[in-house]
Amino acid sequence: MSVTRWKIVETSSVTDESLEAIVNDWTGRGWTFEGMQFAMRESSKRPAMAFVLFTRSEEVEGASDDGG
Repeated sequence: MSVTRWKIVETSSVTDESLEAIVNDWTGRGWTFEGMQFAMRESSKRPAMAFVLFTRSEEVEGASDDGG
């Protein structure tokens, strides 16, 4: 049986270069890019942080789909 695993990468360096590096690094490791969320500062229009979301399917040994 396969399960979906999530990887969330947090960064306070919210530049195109740093976000591109994160996406290229983790997709190169076999993760699939799912999206990006930004945390904003009240006093600025630029994001204070970004959360980059990835998934991948992994096989689980010994698990069955029939519940028992």
